[in-house]
Amino acid sequence: MKDKYAFRAHIDASFPLALARVKDALKTEGFGVLTEVDVKQTFAEKLGVEFRSYAILGACNPPLSHSALSQELDAGLVLPCNVVVYEEGDGTEVVIADPQTLVRTLGKQNLEGVALEARRKLGRVAEALRQ
Repeated sequence: MKDKYAFRAHIDASFPLALARVKDALKTEGFGVLTEVDVKQTFAEKLGVEFRSYAILGACNPPLSHSALSQELDAGLVLPCNVVVYEEGDGTEVVIADPQTLVRTLGKQNLEGVALEARRKLGRVAEALRQ
């Protein structure tokens, strides 16, 4: 499913298994995970509160990132591509930010081609996770 700002997928699997699937699907499309924020652990340590399993992944496709930054240094404001994975009921939700939507906020027309290619790849990631 696609909404105005993101691709979505529901995975009928536990959070750890779904998180591994997400990373594998990203890798298939040439994305590595540069950052991984464990929100549940961070909230427990910093706030002393319980929260559902929730990860924020910073996914990077080096050729696309290089192209974007070579054209516009401000493109770093919308890099890496954010992917959130969180526990929802008996399964796991995945939400992948749409790079075209993010690039449009910069108002830099020269980045549209790179954003479109990233969007295609991340759309395929979401589609693979839905299967």
